[in-house]
Amino acid sequence: MAALCSGVALMNAVMAMAGAASTLVVGDRLGTGWGGVPVTAGVVGTGAGALVLTRLMRRAGRRAALIAGYVAASVGACLTVAGVLGAGVAVLIAGMPLLGIGNAGAQLSRYAAADLYPPRRRGFAIGLVVWSATVGAVGGPLLLDPADDAAAGAGLPALAGPFLLTLPACAAAALVSVGAPARTGGDAAPPGPRRALVRAPAVRSALVVMGTAQVVMVGVMTATPLEMHRHGDHLGTVGIVLSAHTLGMYALSPVTGRLFDRFGPRPVALLGLLGLVLSSGLAAVAPARAAALFLLGYAWNLCFVAGSGRLARDLPESERSRAEGAVDAAVWISGAAASLLSTVIMSAGGYGALAATACVLAGGTALTRLRPGHDAPTAAGPGTAPG
Repeated sequence: MAALCSGVALMNAVMAMAGAASTLVVGDRLGTGWGGVPVTAGVVGTGAGALVLTRLMRRAGRRAALIAGYVAASVGACLTVAGVLGAGVAVLIAGMPLLGIGNAGAQLSRYAAADLYPPRRRGFAIGLVVWSATVGAVGGPLLLDPADDAAAGAGLPALAGPFLLTLPACAAAALVSVGAPARTGGDAAPPGPRRALVRAPAVRSALVVMGTAQVVMVGVMTATPLEMHRHGDHLGTVGIVLSAHTLGMYALSPVTGRLFDRFGPRPVALLGLLGLVLSSGLAAVAPARAAALFLLGYAWNLCFVAGSGRLARDLPESERSRAEGAVDAAVWISGAAASLLSTVIMSAGGYGALAATACVLAGGTALTRLRPGHDAPTAAGPGTAPG
């Protein structure tokens, strides 16, 4: 658990720094409409990495897959540094998918933790690993301003500092992962047909809830630094707002895990979806932006833990790791589309139009969750435990 939590904390610091800094670099050099491209590239890398690392986990174990993911992220960090130091924006963007592969390993760590606990405690285990991301996800944005000042003092290009910090962080994540659990969860029996896996209520429910939360959260979060930058907010102010957001995403995860273990996934997911509606509306109100982004983060956390917990608790072992990787890939790829479209929507209709779109999407999903029996267990197929 110590190895898993340390790797997650380090990779979340990397993604927080690289995501915010790359958005500003590309937005300044190519225009606001291109600002979401680096984050999109990182999210695509996370989605693809989930599939690749899950397959590696089934063959070589969780430890080997995590180390491979963090080593790939180290290579990506080198490319982003080269890009900001003069190799060009294209090189910087090329490094982001490799960082995303490392992020995929960090995300899949929650399932490795769940394997170490009995079913009735898996919500707590997932919540604990997600909580460990608080250190990196909150600390990363707070390092943006001092890292930028240090780089400027050394005569380096603007915003080089945050990228330079990603190098030792990725290397440290690979090093600590040597202590991660070696065994692979979910390969006790041959996997069933993929179509049956997709039809499983646990998989469908997790995919809808986590996918909606990811699209809303990534879309609003990606556009917020650009909106603040356009209105003259200092980089330190941007960092504070992003830290409030990431604090909401991770700090209360143990509480969410306890709620899941006690009440199950459906009430927790519904609470998260309603929180997405409220926070998206508040995000358009500038004076309340920090509070809105905190609530947006916690609403995402509720949906994320509820969906992840259902996969870890309700699927049979023979299907678990394959479903975890497939759902994570779909969720992160949908988030990639959201990060790309968010800046386009903002350029066309403003930040208010983006917030309204997010409200409608989260509200529609919440209404479907209110329908009784919409994801009730079926008579056959994996993942039929009630939730």
